[in-house]
Amino acid sequence: MTRTEFVIRDVRVFDGEKVVERSTVHVRSGLIEAVTAEFDSTDEIEVVDGRGKTLLPGLIDSHTHAQPPSLKDALLFGVTTELDMFSCPEWMDGQRRDAAERNDLADVRSASIGATVLGGHPSMMIGTYFAEQYPVVKSLDDASAFVAARVAEGADYIKLLIDDGTALGHDVPTLGEDVARAIANAAHDHGKMAVAHVTSLAGAEQALRAGVDGLVHMFFDRPPTDEIIAKALDAGVFITPTLSTVGSLASDIDGTHLANDDRARPLIPASWRENLCQCWQLGSPGSIGHAIEATRRMHEAGVDILAGTDAAGIGVVGTAHGVSMHGELELLVRAGLSPVQALRAATSLPARRFGLSDRGRIAPGLQADLLLVEGDPTEEITATLSIAGIWRRGDKLSRVPRDSDRSSKIGQPAV
Repeated sequence: MTRTEFVIRDVRVFDGEKVVERSTVHVRSGLIEAVTAEFDSTDEIEVVDGRGKTLLPGLIDSHTHAQPPSLKDALLFGVTTELDMFSCPEWMDGQRRDAAERNDLADVRSASIGATVLGGHPSMMIGTYFAEQYPVVKSLDDASAFVAARVAEGADYIKLLIDDGTALGHDVPTLGEDVARAIANAAHDHGKMAVAHVTSLAGAEQALRAGVDGLVHMFFDRPPTDEIIAKALDAGVFITPTLSTVGSLASDIDGTHLANDDRARPLIPASWRENLCQCWQLGSPGSIGHAIEATRRMHEAGVDILAGTDAAGIGVVGTAHGVSMHGELELLVRAGLSPVQALRAATSLPARRFGLSDRGRIAPGLQADLLLVEGDPTEEITATLSIAGIWRRGDKLSRVPRDSDRSSKIGQPAV
């Protein structure tokens, strides 16, 4: 743990729940030591001037697929924790070790391999490689052993994939309801949450009947119904809409505005900028409008909404680690969340839902994962990208461009 001691004085603080207009935050040895109204120390410690700035908890991306160098890219844009939703354990083991030892990387939690059937999602996107390399759930009898194997790999939660392709006009096999329920029950028996990939309203209904704790996409094949909203609220689930990815899958929404933003462009490799400027546009009846309307209505009903991007690797277009979180926050505001509510969706809410009790808020005793920005993102959400400082466990990150191919702007390529 770092021995650094410093204060950020006269700063507006969003503490993960509420806004305090003028505060001083004292950090010592990687932890937040105090949050006070005035700065009265005479000690010879570093003082960061917070006037005109806002201090936020480090952002938590509640849906990624982490692979090197994802965690470095994430931290460059103030994402201090990634919640991986499907990665191979051989990638994750090294990333976990590195994140535990280094403060120039975001932290990570993982589902390890998600539960799907032979030929099921994500096979349509990555071909036969998945079936050849990783286990699938072939029958009800496999459910318990599959979950036990993921727990043995170090999974922090269990993901199941309920997706018959309806939202994008395809027909693919998916988990049956009895198997999905068995997987969720097995996860709970191991003390783990069960979270579900869904893209259709029917898939969301099935996941809720199976007893999952959260949906890690918003359905987007049709508008929300009163019934699905009531069921989600009654089940107490959270939903991570991943509007950035839904927009890429079902429309022409991409990350071009992020790739070309002067505040971000120098820190994004050319390959990732090209990735941001493309979208899948896989087909109908999927619609970003359905997802935005469902997010709005779920939020208004009181369902917890979390911010997540579904950022993965090169080739999974429309997103990039770290920077896409800022676009996702914009989309959540477009879906009816206030800027403060969107910031909660990226800080205190995921921390509470995923049991990360040491982060997600600015309070004494918590980890000093911090994001300092110019302006006031609690009023104008796009200010989150005006980054003035990032700290991971109290160590300040040096945000230096890593190569020379990041300066020119990119237009929308043909897809």
